[in-house]
Amino acid sequence: MELLHRPRRTRKNAIIREAVAETRVHPAQFIYPYFVKPGRGMTDPILAMPGISHFTVDTLLKDVEVGLKLGLNKVLLFGVQEPKSEEGDAAWSERSVVPSAIRELKKVFGEDLYVITDVCLCAYTTHGHCGLVHDHHVLNDESVERLVKMALAHATAGADMVAPSDMMDGRIGAMRQGLDMHGFTNTALMSYAVKFASAYYGPFREAAGSAPGFGDRRSYQMDARNGREAMREAMLDEQEGADILMVKPALAYLDILAELRQRTDLPLACYNVSAEYSMVKVAAAAGLVDERLMTLENLHAFARAGADLIITYHAREVLEKRWL
Repeated sequence: MELLHRPRRTRKNAIIREAVAETRVHPAQFIYPYFVKPGRGMTDPILAMPGISHFTVDTLLKDVEVGLKLGLNKVLLFGVQEPKSEEGDAAWSERSVVPSAIRELKKVFGEDLYVITDVCLCAYTTHGHCGLVHDHHVLNDESVERLVKMALAHATAGADMVAPSDMMDGRIGAMRQGLDMHGFTNTALMSYAVKFASAYYGPFREAAGSAPGFGDRRSYQMDARNGREAMREAMLDEQEGADILMVKPALAYLDILAELRQRTDLPLACYNVSAEYSMVKVAAAAGLVDERLMTLENLHAFARAGADLIITYHAREVLEKRWL
C-alpha cells in the first residue's frame, strides 16, 4: 500500500523544520527579574539560583545596561533585605530600594527600558506573609490598603507597570482605582491572577528572604488541584481592570495557561519560577541534561500554551549565548 501522508517530509532537515515551526520565542517576550537590595557596590550571588545575584542600585544599572544591548528591555524588580516590620512599612516608603531603583533606571535609560515592579508585603514583614496578620490570620481588606500604597509609591517613582503578587481578593480593582485617582492612569497592571501555592518557590524564598514565619500561604494562594477556580480568579481580575494576566508557576500549569488563553483576549504572562530554573541548572551542572535544549524546550512550551510574555531567569543567558 502506497503511503499518501508522510508528515516526516516537513521534518527532513533544519531548514524545513524552521520554516514550518508553529511556535516561536522572541526576545521581545522576555521579562527579566532582578533582586535589588540596599547599599552600594555589591553583586552577591544567590546560591540557590546559580547565575542569579542580588544587586545594589549602582550595580543594577550596569547589569541592566548590558542586558539592554542584548535586547532585554523589560525588567521586574523585587526589593530585598529592607528593614522588616510587622506591617511592612518599608514596602511603601519612597526611600526604599525599589522606588530608588526605579528613579535611577528611568533617569539613565528613560523610555528604552520598561520597568515593572512586584507589589507584595512578604519581603518586608517580620512574619513573611503577603499581607497584614492578626492572630495568625492574614487580613484581606487591610492588606489591600497597604498594597495600594506600595503600588502608588512605585508609580510615583516612575514604574511603567505594577504587578501585585499577594493574592488578596479585590486588590486589582482597588489598585486600579487608587492609581487612577492619583493621576497614574497610564501605569499598567499585570496581575498574578493565577498564583498557586507551590513547592516551586523554594529558591526564590531564599533569594528574597520571604519565607513565612508560621504556617503557609495556602489560605490565599491557590490550591494546585483547582483549574476551574483558576479561571474564576483570572476573570475577576480582568473585570477589575488588569491589563495583563499571569499564571505562576509556568511549567506545571501549562494546562491552566492554555485554557486561560481560550477565555480571554488580554495578553498573558507566565512566570518560569525559581525552582523550575534551578532544577535545570543543577541537572545541567551534573551532566544529566543538555541545558540549552531543555531551556528552549520549556520556553517554547510556555509560548505554545499561550504566553505572550515570559518572566524567566534564563533570559539573559539565552540571549548572551544566542540560543534562540
